[in-house]
Formats: sequence, C-alpha cells, structure tokens
Amino acid sequence: MFLAGEEWAARFEQFGHEAWRLETLPQYLMPQEEKELAEFRAGVRIDPRMVSNDYTDRLRRQVTEGRSQGRVHIVTRPLSEYLRFEFSQYYAPHLLAGEQIRILDVTDRENPLEGVQDFWMFDRREVVLMNYHPDGRQINREVHEGDVAAFIEYQRIAVAASVPFEEYAKDLDI
Repeated sequence: MFLAGEEWAARFEQFGHEAWRLETLPQYLMPQEEKELAEFRAGVRIDPRMVSNDYTDRLRRQVTEGRSQGRVHIVTRPLSEYLRFEFSQYYAPHLLAGEQIRILDVTDRENPLEGVQDFWMFDRREVVLMNYHPDGRQINREVHEGDVAAFIEYQRIAVAASVPFEEYAKDLDI
C-alpha cells in the first residue's frame, strides 16, 4: 500500500508513542523546499528560535502529550549543500521544538547500516519505506508488509552509533 496526502499526514497525528526516521541520502529534492533552498543559496539564514509553522507546532504539541519524534541521518563529509541547508533551516528549529535528531557520520568508518533504505517507523509496529531515486527525488511511500523486527534493530544500531545533532553541529559553520 502506498501513502500520500491525508493518509500519510494522519500517521503523524495517530501514532501513540514514537515516530522515528532513518535518513540515508545526502540530498532530498522536495518541490516544497525549492524556494527556501534558493534563499539559503543566496545567503538568507533563519533564527531557529523564531520558527513557528505547522511542523514545529505539531512537534511541540506531541512533546506535551508525551509522544516523541526522532531521526538519525547518516552523513559523510564534506557535507552536501543540501545537508547544510537542512541542518540550519530544518534541524535546528525542529530540535528546539522537541524532535530528537542524531547524526551518524560515516566519513572515517564503516557504515553499520550500509544498504538500509530510508524509512519511518511508527510505534515500532508500522514501517513506511521511503522510496527515492538516487538523486533524492521521492518516488513514493510504501507501507512495509512484513515483520518490523529488522527495522527495530536498525533503529537501535543507528541511535547507538550516532551523536546528538547539537553535538555534531556545534563546530559547523551553517
């Protein structure tokens, strides 16, 4: 089953305890980000403390409800332009809103999740595979129809091998 629109958005309203994401690509080409990416390229930077939008409002509400959202992004240096954009324009404000963001830098080490694709996991019961072209253009979102045990293990490995975003980003000029 493929997810889009309201069916996809509902996953973020309906989960009980945890929504968690593994990101593996150096860029995601999302049409809704084109304007912000162009502004970033032109030197525009945001104050993450001043960001308030549907996403950050939802994150804040989830925290007050005792629900968590987190992610680990696997990266290599030098960081792509897109990652620098994502870190400053999205990760910084999302972290302040309550998202638990971690970075797994595999520049100088073996990737413990080599070959694992992007996914979201909801309450450790449902996995949605995020299918992308190699350049980061999204193909679709597909509900995984099998056992989620491997994805729970991927999450464990990713969290154990990564560092908090704020630790990783403290020395970055973004």
